[in-house]
Amino acid sequence: MTTDATSDTGEQTLTIDELAARAGVTVRTVRFYGSKGLLPPPEIGPRRVGRYGPGHVARLALIEQLQQQGMTLAAIERYLRQLPPDLSPHDLAIHRAVVASWAPDAVDTVSRRELERRAGRPLSAEDVERLAAMNVVVAGDGDHGPYRVDSGLLRLGVQLLDVPLSQEVILAARKVLIEHSRAAAHELARLFRGEVAERAARDVKSLSAHMHPLVVQALLTTFQRSLREELSEWVGGSDGSAAGGPDPDFSR
Repeated sequence: MTTDATSDTGEQTLTIDELAARAGVTVRTVRFYGSKGLLPPPEIGPRRVGRYGPGHVARLALIEQLQQQGMTLAAIERYLRQLPPDLSPHDLAIHRAVVASWAPDAVDTVSRRELERRAGRPLSAEDVERLAAMNVVVAGDGDHGPYRVDSGLLRLGVQLLDVPLSQEVILAARKVLIEHSRAAAHELARLFRGEVAERAARDVKSLSAHMHPLVVQALLTTFQRSLREELSEWVGGSDGSAAGGPDPDFSR
């Protein structure tokens, strides 16, 4: 049973049972990750009950994605140790998206119940319709599925359900991102083809495997910085700098 509680910062918190259910793992797994330092300790609430926040949910999702890439527990520990300790849930979601991009496209066929479990929340008919419009979900016959789900995009699509933008704007933004990312991929591929044209096929395949995550990380970092600058100029020009107030911080 869900017990609504909030932390001192106003964020909803979860018991260990609720966290495990949200992440689709067992309570024993959550405790094991905590003992290994993969999860930070919970806040201790009334009656000495541990409370977990959005950061724990996001970190569990990242661990799950790393496991799906075939990483061992030791490798996951090394990966997480390299991350700054104060990453926000948003930052952790970005890292998960980068890790997910290393894998080939994964489309699964699931029931409505499994779709909601993977989404981490109940989904209304309108929610499923919006996910379908974003090409995250392809609905089958009937209200209970089956549904074809793009696993790499599901969590992003679910997050967009709560963004205060119209569906038309979200779809237009998706079109812009697809067009420009394809153009960038085309130009990068052209540069790489010219560089490795004379190499053996095995060397080209190896280089591609190494370059893929590096290129994705570079594109992501560059885009984040550019978007942060654009948003800072937009918000600062509309009310921040005009009113003499402090500049907005988009670093987190």
